[in-house]
Amino acid sequence: MGFFKKRTLADLGEKKKDMPEGLWIKCPSCGESLFQEALLKNLRVCTQCDYHFTISAPERLASLVDDGSFQEMDTQLDSVDSLGFKGYLDKVKAYQAKTGLQEAVVTGRATIEGIPVLLAIMDFRFLGASMGSVVGEKITRAIEAATAERKPVIVFSASGGARMHEGILSLMQMAKTSGALARHSQACLPYFSVLTHPTTGGVTASFATLGDIIIAEPKCMIGFAGPRVVKETTHADLPPGFQTAEFMLQHGLVDQIVARKDMRPTLGKLLRYTTNAPV
Repeated sequence: MGFFKKRTLADLGEKKKDMPEGLWIKCPSCGESLFQEALLKNLRVCTQCDYHFTISAPERLASLVDDGSFQEMDTQLDSVDSLGFKGYLDKVKAYQAKTGLQEAVVTGRATIEGIPVLLAIMDFRFLGASMGSVVGEKITRAIEAATAERKPVIVFSASGGARMHEGILSLMQMAKTSGALARHSQACLPYFSVLTHPTTGGVTASFATLGDIIIAEPKCMIGFAGPRVVKETTHADLPPGFQTAEFMLQHGLVDQIVARKDMRPTLGKLLRYTTNAPV
């Protein structure tokens, strides 16, 4: 005869609920489970392997500019459905509600380590940061403001390319942004382009690769077409990692690879080198 009563599952009480969603995220590079709060404090960079997760435009601004210095521009610009693409405006409104942004790029004036700049920061959460008429217009206006005010301009790119819902109107933004940058260059003013994951399509083929200095985040994807399209077009064996920032650095497209935590001091140093700000 036993002295102790055998415990049953019922004795354990109410079943513990599943862990709330969103507390942890798995790193796609090393497979480590990361606590979301710790990841945010580390600027969305994996604490184990330094994998750089995509980051929102507001988070980018918070890590980059001087506190309280950012003044957003052109917040009233909104997409129109010039081509009658079915469901396009409904999709735009859904992403506006989901992200809290008006469009796939945030532009404005700010200071970085005390130096005035014009900024354009693309946000991949909004329709893959595809470049439509509003995106192109906002970036162009930021560049033109920088030229008129004789300030440097910095663009953070992250995009799937041209916005197919707008057809040729989207492709026109490649020429418009490039023309604005040409006039900025003629005024002997600096333009820094920062490529983040992923930077592809018409954005790569226009303003993203026209910087006086081109910076990339580690291991980000940079290219025009996808690897399969390139392989089918060229009928050639592609080298491993041929669309990574590291490959582009080796072959001269990128000037420097900068980790996210070092982006602000690096840009501050470059701004002091290229302006009249004290070193």
